Parts: sequence; structure tokens; C-alpha cells
Amino acid sequence: MSTVELANRAKILTPSKTLAIDSKAKGMKAEGIEVFNFGAGEPDFDTPDYIRNAAVEALNSGFTRYTPSSGIPELRQAIADKLKKDNGIDYKANQVIVNCGAKHSCFNAIMATINPGDEVIIPAPYWLSYPEMVKLAGGEPYMVQTKEENGFKLTADELRESISPASKMVILNTPGNPTGAVYTRQELEDIVEAALEDDLLILSDEIYEKLVYDDAQHFSVASFSKEAYESTITINGFSKSYAMTGWRLGYLAAPEAIAKSIDSIQSHSTSNPTSFAQKGALAALKDSAASEEFINTMLVEFKKRRHYMFERISAIDGLSVIKPMGAFYMLVNISQSGLKSAEFTERLLEEKKVAAVPGIAFGDDKYIRLSYATSMQIISDGLEKLDEFCQSLK
Repeated sequence: MSTVELANRAKILTPSKTLAIDSKAKGMKAEGIEVFNFGAGEPDFDTPDYIRNAAVEALNSGFTRYTPSSGIPELRQAIADKLKKDNGIDYKANQVIVNCGAKHSCFNAIMATINPGDEVIIPAPYWLSYPEMVKLAGGEPYMVQTKEENGFKLTADELRESISPASKMVILNTPGNPTGAVYTRQELEDIVEAALEDDLLILSDEIYEKLVYDDAQHFSVASFSKEAYESTITINGFSKSYAMTGWRLGYLAAPEAIAKSIDSIQSHSTSNPTSFAQKGALAALKDSAASEEFINTMLVEFKKRRHYMFERISAIDGLSVIKPMGAFYMLVNISQSGLKSAEFTERLLEEKKVAAVPGIAFGDDKYIRLSYATSMQIISDGLEKLDEFCQSLK
């Protein structure tokens, strides 16, 4: 059999290091090896009963056939209502597209708007799939290295300095993965002003919007002005706020022309998101009181873990960390170790059975990412092992 020549778009992709690390850790655990897994980007809470029950009821009632490719009308309307109530953005239901996860939402948005040669400005450290999506669309990812002393947040001046004639879009992720950064309203308004000066599209990934701490607040950039609204694609979903990662349900809201194009793309790729999962998502939005209680329960626990992890890592000689204001990650500076992030995480897993994600996956080799979406016992024991590993490097 002759060798198959792969498509160029497939050759240029880098496999997801977060999924690879998580898979390896789970494989070791399946072999009976105790692993302290800080790699997962998903809440360690079960999906609430009222959401699961809605999906079970849909299954039992035979709601298992195709739905409209962009989602069932009542879910699209419920999302539009949520965006109006929670985010101050007035979208019609036909501007909302339900996708197979927020990752899929980002992918479709980029595919619908980016042409070959278009540049997409991405603040680094970034969620690792952004540049790969841009490359799949034929675009050129342009990374802007943010500063640790600025809390890993892009500034308006840094954006202006990065814009070229080829620039088409800037991606904003707040609260952010992997940094936990949360932009203030003023910081976002300044960035939006800079973006609009050069007619940039804004992809606003807000999947962690409910997971903010202390005095931090989440703001949706599309709510700032008519001009911002017309230039923004808002991304969100159910995975993080409702512990529905495996359900694969996200959504986006956009100006009508962009939404219509994305609907067309989706109709020729995945078609509709899973029918009965959409009923679960509808329950999540409709029962707002139960959802608020569940989210608050998660937040209380995440706050405890965040505080403990920050204090413990800060006490480890050779490591430093900025306290995150959102999401459930800590980006730990390992530069004093003398190791690059891939070697650091490989040795950490092999020698101490601690799984972390190398910062090179997020565009900065000086860091590793640890998730605190895991139990306090794993956090306590795993950080003790991390401390032992760091001391062994001296």
C-alpha cells in the first residue's frame, strides 16, 4: 500500500498537550499507579441532578432525533435571555448558535471569518487551541507576549503595537486559561477602543465567566457599545459553570451575518448538538435558582483550594505564582529550576507521579499550569511531591 500524503493543514497542527497529559495520567492510574493529576481542565463536580434528569426525561420521551443544526429554538431563546439578563447584551435567538462545546464555537467563529493570510492577534500565554484553529483556517496567529507584572493581561498599547495591515481579529479570554487573569472593565474598554480603531473583529471567549474570586467581576465586551457589539463574537458554554464537560455543549452569539455563516458551516460539519443534551442545557438556564446555588457551591470549594494552593506554592523554594482571579488554574513560574517546561513536567510525572501541563503548550516555556479542579487531598499530597521534586533539582 502506498504512503498516504496527509493534508498540509493536518501536518501543521500540534496535538493538545493538556489532553495528552491528562490521558497519560489516567492511563497510569488505570494501571494502579497513584497519580496526582493537576492537568484536567474540568470541574470535579457531578453535573447537577436537575440537569441530568432533564436529559434522561428527553431520552425516555424519544427526543433522540435531529434538531435544527444551530440548536432547538427554545434553547437559543433561553441563551439570548441569559445574555440579556447576565451580560447586558441584546441578541435575538437567530444570532445564537448552539455548538458542540465552546471549543467548537471558537473553531466555527474563526472558520467563518478568517481568510488565508489574515492575522489573528493572540495574547500569550494563551489557551493552546487558539493558534491551531487559526492555522486550520489558513490564518496566521500573531502572539503578543503579556507580562507577569501586568497579571498576564494584554494592554491597549500592546495591541496597537501588534496591529498590521493583515490583522483581522483579536482573541480575548477573560477569565483566562491558563493564567486565571480577569480584565477590569476599564482595561477591556481600552482594548476594545484600540481594536475598533483598526476595524478588528473581537472573539471574546467567556467560558469561565461565573468563576471569579474576591472583588473581580466579569464584563462582556459586546455590551460596551453599538460598535463593540457589531464587531464581537461572544463565546460561552455549559462545561465549566455547570460541570457539563462531557456533554459537549457550547454556544456563540454574533452579528446576524456572522451567525448565519456559522450556522451554514455547522450544518455541513457536525449538524446539531446532541438532542437530549440540549434539554439538559435548557434546564440549566431555566432553573436559575438551582444553577446559582450549584455555582456558588463550586465557588466556595474552588476558593478554598485556590487559597491553599497559592500559599503552598508560594512557600516552595524556586517557584513563584500570581494569585489567579478567575477560572481554576495557576500558572507557576519554574524559571529558577533551570529546566524547560516540557522536561520539568515529564520528570515530575515520572519521578513524583504529579501531572501538570508544560507552559510551552500555552506559548511560554517558563511556566507550568496546575489545575485546582481536583480534591484538596490530591492538591495537598501533590504539592508536597512538587516541593520534593523542586528540592531534588538543587
